[in-house]
Amino acid sequence: MSTTSLPTPDRAAELREALLAAGFTADGLLDLLGAPAYAALARSETVPALRATRGPGDGALASLVRLFLLQQPEPYVHAAEALPVEAALADGWLRLEGDEVHATVDVRPYGGPDGEDWFIVSDLGCSVGGAGGIGGIGSREEGVVLGVGGASTTLAGITVRTPVGSALDVGTGSGIQALHASRHATRVTATDVNPRALEFTRLTLALSGAPEAELLTGSLFEPVGDATYDLIVSNPPFVISPGARLTYRDGGMGGDDLCRTLVQESGARLNQGGYAQFLGNWQHVEGEDWHDRLRSWVPRGCDAWIVQRDVQDVTQYAELWLRDAGDHRTDPAEYARRYEDWLDEFEARGTKSVGFGWITLRRTDAAEPSIVVEEWPHTVEQPLGDAVLAHFARQDYLREHDDAALLEAHFALAEEVVQEQVGAPGAEDPEHVVLRQNRGMRRATKVDTVGAGFAGVCDGSLSAGRILDAIAQLMQEDPIVLRDRTPEAIRLLVEQGFLDPVAGRTQ
Repeated sequence: MSTTSLPTPDRAAELREALLAAGFTADGLLDLLGAPAYAALARSETVPALRATRGPGDGALASLVRLFLLQQPEPYVHAAEALPVEAALADGWLRLEGDEVHATVDVRPYGGPDGEDWFIVSDLGCSVGGAGGIGGIGSREEGVVLGVGGASTTLAGITVRTPVGSALDVGTGSGIQALHASRHATRVTATDVNPRALEFTRLTLALSGAPEAELLTGSLFEPVGDATYDLIVSNPPFVISPGARLTYRDGGMGGDDLCRTLVQESGARLNQGGYAQFLGNWQHVEGEDWHDRLRSWVPRGCDAWIVQRDVQDVTQYAELWLRDAGDHRTDPAEYARRYEDWLDEFEARGTKSVGFGWITLRRTDAAEPSIVVEEWPHTVEQPLGDAVLAHFARQDYLREHDDAALLEAHFALAEEVVQEQVGAPGAEDPEHVVLRQNRGMRRATKVDTVGAGFAGVCDGSLSAGRILDAIAQLMQEDPIVLRDRTPEAIRLLVEQGFLDPVAGRTQ
């Protein structure tokens, strides 16, 4: 697969027009296949979609689904009803065998955040269901270029989408992050160690009607030299593995060194106020706090928000990626040997488990950087780009306000927050009170009576200090003592987004 010539984008606009005319869009697929078959595609299960497109006279859309998503040959005469076939054959999107045409690449409809009809171009068998794709092919090829997966959409969802002058996509793959960046960045640069990936990115951008990007071959930041950017994104080959067998996923450095290097070197490539956002894996090493490990990665001059979303022990982790490569379908002895290699690697490094999550940096050059490292495995509401912006805005606010300033400030309970009382049925008083967010990170935090009362009264009209004085009077407590002990709790509620500072209000 790695030696197959790729289509040319010269007449991509003509092909795009035909795909859209046939309804070959994310919404069109859902209408044709139905929700169960559509969802099954994401699990690499193609039988429901094949059944949904099998009937006679299904039309142009069914032909396109069979060709570009299900890897089925299509009679020339049927394809000609949906596509400019001769142009597609000449440009290499299709190949002819007898009286049937075959797709040379996968083309997956992808809905943009504002309803754009985009297309992600990838290697055959890799547009649905992640690495294994249809029939499990493709993932064992070293130079394979994957389509859209869960990690891709996760990174796209958490990325800050403010207008910027320049954006860099490191390890672009099939170009989904570069495609998103093209909406709000004047100049987009995409790099990849695999030259074929850059060609797929070119096809993805052209077929989606997006502006061209600067495409550079090389590892990490080597291709861009000393250039700096307002936004850096990367879904890197972060898998911690023995060796670098699969270019699309294996980092090729020892342990989690690739992710560490990417994070540490990004600071020097960020413009002031710029963001760098990554997905990554990191080792949990015996005798070492993983929080401290990740804090040590943060480059000088940057604030950081690092969220661990999942942790797997080394056996779970090895099995996940052995299956991803299709090794479970090989000779059992070969599978066992590879499994042993993974466990030997982890044992040599003292790795007991592996974490997965998001890393966001912001270049501030602050004297006291804000570095938040936390674990949040619970459901969140994507997209989270605005939540990321709000997180760092709150960090700026807290950095600029000491405890005395917090007591003089005014706050309002965030609109999406609800209060839950937890206790035994029939009990006169709750055991504790929980504040819960219904949007964004969907956090929940337990508060005491003072915290619950304070949050409930916050509507921006009174300063924090005056609210505490009133609570002290109701509870017959010393107001000075209450003022002394509460700012830490206020700081936490602000940091986690339960309370919003109200600008322009004074004591």
